[in-house]
Amino acid sequence: MAIHLGYAKHDPAGNNSGNSRNGKTSKSVRSQNGALELDIPRDRNSTFEPTLIGKHEKQLNGFDDRMALLNNLTV
Repeated sequence: MAIHLGYAKHDPAGNNSGNSRNGKTSKSVRSQNGALELDIPRDRNSTFEPTLIGKHEKQLNGFDDRMALLNNLTV
């Protein structure tokens, strides 16, 4: 969320920025090990798109591959 908004949580740079954090939404997804409850952050303009588990996704297919890809991008 910090990358999406351009400032860290509790940073005064976010005051009157036009978009800010707006809590979180609970989401239940199925995995090979059973159901998981996740808290997905929200922003006021609804422009945040989760990258590891997309909107409307209910199953964690290929999650390990996504984590490996993300790890390679940040190294």
